[in-house]
Amino acid sequence: MPALPVVALVGPTASGKTALGVALAQRLGGEVVNADALQFYRGMDIGTAKATEDERGGVPHHLLDVLEIDQAASVADFQGWARETIAQIRARGHMPVLAGGSGLYVRAAVDTLEFPPTDPQVREGLEARAQREGIAALRAELAVVDPASAERVGDDRRVIRALEVHRITGRPFSSFMPERRHHPVVAPVVQIGLRIPREVLHERIQRRVELMVERGLLDEVRALDAHGLRDGRTASRAIGYQQMLDVLDGWSTLERAVEDTVGATRRFARRQETWFRADPRVIWLDWDAPDLVDRAVAVVRAASVETAPADPRLGP
Repeated sequence: MPALPVVALVGPTASGKTALGVALAQRLGGEVVNADALQFYRGMDIGTAKATEDERGGVPHHLLDVLEIDQAASVADFQGWARETIAQIRARGHMPVLAGGSGLYVRAAVDTLEFPPTDPQVREGLEARAQREGIAALRAELAVVDPASAERVGDDRRVIRALEVHRITGRPFSSFMPERRHHPVVAPVVQIGLRIPREVLHERIQRRVELMVERGLLDEVRALDAHGLRDGRTASRAIGYQQMLDVLDGWSTLERAVEDTVGATRRFARRQETWFRADPRVIWLDWDAPDLVDRAVAVVRAASVETAPADPRLGP
């Protein structure tokens, strides 16, 4: 029997992906796979809007609380975890529902995406050269060996990374860019996006951050700080956590930290929208449609008919 589709829910933060993911899983016999890198971390609950046990509605959730806060989150590691989890869910006859996270993490799970290798010695040599000759010399070399990347990359770190990849593989860094093609290991995939007006989204982000503070975000960060939050390359830079650390250090007030967190979250949401809007495979639904779950179920069933006609596991 053909594989059940992976349902990937995308859209900006605070648009309702978590709730829709649970509702779809309940209706279609699914299990949720987390694609938010910050929700990998144990103890990072309030500031990441991690679903509580009640909010999970009895639906199995995967890839939550799998890392300690001083460990680095790797999109390459996530790709392996997600694909293995998807295979296990399908083996149980259930539908994988991928929810949350950045565009890169979602695409790492479902698209053809190859991660270029790294070599610390090569990177250190390039960094030393940048110190001696200046980054302009490295940019000039990159323009010769990989003009596409030279036009696209901005900061010095990415220039060095692009040259590192070329030195190791002989291929331009740009050749590793993801394709908009679902990987055969996870196909078929149905991508559903939640469409929400910008002004409404801004209001929801404002209220979400305020609620996080009311629920004890500062105390959560204080507790995590005592267990090595600052040592975590990924966790310490998380929106909200970074701002609360500034409060603990006396560099900011709580009021200012809320404003900064709201602003950073809104900018992140705009980047998410830009990323997902560029993908023509996403089927967009209004976030507040009274029959949103019914519409999403219909999208999944319609897409499933195209790839696996009359699959009885999708229900009536």
